[in-house]
Amino acid sequence: DGHVTGKPWEYDTRVVLKQQVQRLKEQGLIFYTGLEPEFSLLKKDANGRIMPCDASDTLAKPCYDYKGLSRVRGYLEKLVASMKAVGIDVYQIDHEDANGQFEINYTYADCLTSCDHYLLFKMAASEIASEMGLICSFMPKPFANRPGNGMHMHMSLGDGQRNLFADDSDPRGLGLSRLAYQFLGGILAHAPALAALCAPTVNSYKRLVVGRSLTGATWAPAYISYGDNNRSSMVRIPGGRLELRLPDGGCNPYLATAAVIAAGLDGIEKNLDPGEPHNMNLYELSPAQLQAEGIGILPQNLHEALTALEGDRVLCEALGPVAGEFLKLKHMEWVEYMRHVSDWEIDSYLEFF
Repeated sequence: DGHVTGKPWEYDTRVVLKQQVQRLKEQGLIFYTGLEPEFSLLKKDANGRIMPCDASDTLAKPCYDYKGLSRVRGYLEKLVASMKAVGIDVYQIDHEDANGQFEINYTYADCLTSCDHYLLFKMAASEIASEMGLICSFMPKPFANRPGNGMHMHMSLGDGQRNLFADDSDPRGLGLSRLAYQFLGGILAHAPALAALCAPTVNSYKRLVVGRSLTGATWAPAYISYGDNNRSSMVRIPGGRLELRLPDGGCNPYLATAAVIAAGLDGIEKNLDPGEPHNMNLYELSPAQLQAEGIGILPQNLHEALTALEGDRVLCEALGPVAGEFLKLKHMEWVEYMRHVSDWEIDSYLEFF
C-alpha cells in the first residue's frame, strides 16, 4: 500500500478498497470475487496493421475453438507457468468469440487478493507477449465487428465458513438469499455510476451498446437488469453468487471493487429489492417493451457515466477524494476525445457538404 508521512495514502486505490473491506469486516462479512479477464492476442503485419497473432484463427464464430488454443499454446503455457510460480491457481483457459480472443480463469479469493492476482496476471500477460513479439491487449473493443473484452466479476459474501449469498429455498428459483438480493438491489440502483468505474474509457462504450449483437451472441450487457443464465443482463446468476458483466479490462480493479461493495452495502442498509429477474434476450426487446418491463439502459458513453457518478453521493463518499480526481481525469479524456476528428467523420462529411 502507498503511505505518506507514515499513514496510508488516501489516493491509493488499494487503500480505498481496504477501507470498504473494513466496513464489511465490522459486520462479520468477507467479500469474495473471481475475476474473469478476456484479452486479445495480436501482432502487427509488415504495414503496421493490427491483426490476431494466429493467421489461421479465421472462424466466423471461434468461441471454445480448441484448435485455436492449441496453436498459441507456447504463449499460454508460459503465461500459466508464470502465474503458478506466484501462487495463482489457473484452472481453465478458453478461446472466446472473437478471433485472437481468450479468457483465463483462476481460483476466486477474498476481493483484495483477487485484485492483486489480476494485476500480476495482466503484467505477466503483457510482458510475455512482448517477449514473443506479440501484443496482449485488454482494450474493451479493439475491433468494431468483433466481440469486446470484458472482465466479469463473480462475487459473494461469506462469514469465513458459509456462502451467505446461497439459499436453496429462494422463491425466485435462483438459489439466492435475502442478503444477496439486497446486495444486488444496491448494484442495480447504482449501476449508472458504477459504469464510470467499471467501464472507464471512451472505448468501453463501444462494447456496451444497445441493439442487436453483431455476432448474434449476447456477450456484453447494455441493460440494468438481472437474470439466471442471461448474458444480455448486467448481472447473471450462475448459482449462489452474482456475476457482474459490466467491468472491462480498462478498469482499476481496486476502485471498481470498492465501488461495488459500497453499492451493495447501500442495498443491504436500505433493504433494496431488485425486482423480478428477466430471463429473456434483452437485445430482442423494443424500447417500449423495455420500458414496460422497467428495464433501464446503461450509460451509452463515458460522459453519461461520469455525470451519473458525479450525482451519486453514496459512491463518491465511499471512494473519498479519489472520486474527485478520477472525475477530473476522465472529463479531460472525454474532452480530448470530443475534439478528435475521426476517419468516420472525414469519410461521412468531407465531400458531402
